[in-house]
Amino acid sequence: MGDVTYRAGQYRSDPVSFIRRGGRLTERQQRAWDDLHHSHVLDLPRHGPSTSVEPGFRLDAEAAFGRRAPLVVEIGSGRGEALVAAAASHPEHDFLGLEVYVPGVAQTLVTMRHEGVSNLRLAVVNATDALATMVPPASVRELWTWFPDPWHKKRHHKRRLVTVGFTALVARVLEPGGTWRFATDWDDYADVATSVLSVSPHVGGGPVDRYEGRAMTRFESKGVAAGRAIHDLAARPTLSR
Repeated sequence: MGDVTYRAGQYRSDPVSFIRRGGRLTERQQRAWDDLHHSHVLDLPRHGPSTSVEPGFRLDAEAAFGRRAPLVVEIGSGRGEALVAAAASHPEHDFLGLEVYVPGVAQTLVTMRHEGVSNLRLAVVNATDALATMVPPASVRELWTWFPDPWHKKRHHKRRLVTVGFTALVARVLEPGGTWRFATDWDDYADVATSVLSVSPHVGGGPVDRYEGRAMTRFESKGVAAGRAIHDLAARPTLSR
């Protein structure tokens, strides 16, 4: 896959909120990867696992996008449906997708080329690592987490992304007045996220109406068709952070 490099080395002992899935690229995805990854996928220095990032690396968004503009970051951008639609609708903003599934990143490149989108960059990286060190403090206008893995089995709950500790990372990267937006189609995960926001000293917020700026993806449509309610939450950093 072009210059994609997976480096052997240390492996994390803490649970992560994703399963790293493999998968070959389709011919169309491969062509998009070959043509666009140098310019639209961040070349990150690794620190062990292939989804890690060297703790000393800092994102220079102005250099990555070639301009200075409000930055929107999506955690787990998947195949890029919501991210590309948002970038196409808001050319005045810059959009960064954090995704560990390389075929999903490649499909995003396919879609963004089809839509003529240029204000979007991607990073193959564990989101918590990126928020902890790579993304500069107070640099993100909006942070989006759409339909993260609910890890619905009780023994897997420790893998869920949304915890009080995670909200500290959210608060770290959001600019003053910035917003974290979250959506899930699992009732109990919505309850957990609401509880986390109610006790977090880092952010404040709770349930809100569906975010109109989120394109209706195939994933969300399937949830609606299955009769599951869609829960949206939003939060902002507290003044005491």
